[in-house]
Amino acid sequence: MKAQIFYEPEKMEYVTDAPDPQAAQDEVVVNVKACGICGSDVAYYYGMSSLETEDGKGPLILGHEFTGEVVEVGEIPRELGLFQPGDRVVLDPVQYCNACEICKRGYVNLCETKSVLGVSTDGGFAEQCKAKYTAVHKLPENVTYEQGALTEPLACATYALQNMGVFPGDFVVIFGPGPIGLMAVQLVKAAGAGTVLLVGTRDYRLELGRQLGADVICNTADRSSPWYCDDVKAKVEELTQGKMANKALTTTSSLDAMHTALDITGRRAVIVFFGLPGDKDRVEVPVLDSILWDKTIRFSWLAPLTWPSALSALGTGKVNAEPLISGQYKLEELKRGLAEVKDRVGNPIKALVVP
Repeated sequence: MKAQIFYEPEKMEYVTDAPDPQAAQDEVVVNVKACGICGSDVAYYYGMSSLETEDGKGPLILGHEFTGEVVEVGEIPRELGLFQPGDRVVLDPVQYCNACEICKRGYVNLCETKSVLGVSTDGGFAEQCKAKYTAVHKLPENVTYEQGALTEPLACATYALQNMGVFPGDFVVIFGPGPIGLMAVQLVKAAGAGTVLLVGTRDYRLELGRQLGADVICNTADRSSPWYCDDVKAKVEELTQGKMANKALTTTSSLDAMHTALDITGRRAVIVFFGLPGDKDRVEVPVLDSILWDKTIRFSWLAPLTWPSALSALGTGKVNAEPLISGQYKLEELKRGLAEVKDRVGNPIKALVVP
């Protein structure tokens, strides 16, 4: 098969003769139809993050946000009648074991022996990929392969929303209008939020967020923006008449956003930290104020058991992924795609590789 094989930072080779994956008893093989370029893929390629292989390097096929068509079904899922060739599917890249104590508690995102497609085992930047059958989900008939490639970030956003717990009428602030933030806007509105304030630094993303349901948008970086806001706390105070926000979600790695989330939330508020900061970054919590206002600080990691909900949101139209797809690349163009996503060429939101 054709594949992009990553070896080490900025060293990746496009090959046309990679071995086709073969399904073990508990696996399914798919023809990859669309694979999203995630910020983590950019970080791996440029050496900003290490892989989860034994030495942190390749050879490895990157890509963990992808859909495919089933071409081979292992003995176990075949006997169970779960999948057959031709099925349209999306793959959960987190291959948890279902057997360790953590899995048996239901915390499958924290599995002690998990592997991750495109991070520790071969992923979706290739013509084919295999996965454990327990990580394979059928796409709704009305969801395209390209739209389905956003299921993984949507499933992560769904878990963040579960951790946040939105109630009808809530005033919710979302920091970071990237793909996850923009889908979170839609989820929060569908859950009944009264007002959603979206905070970011780029107008094109903020304006899309407004189209997708954000009631108020704030640009905290560009003074020339019509949505410029130099004091998010003052804006929240104005909009809530001093009551402050009920919920806040940070889908960005910005420490400023995390500190602001603590600052703009009110009594019995819930703050969810989602975006990944650096390994040495620290957040300072105003402890007494947080105690006196009985706040809850939550953290959200991956997408445990949220895939059916995410796929339902796509299939029922609660979340529209189509406007987030900003460009497509051929498999042989992956290096260019990674570079253009890193440099924000053409105002990307979610770029896809389509083998």
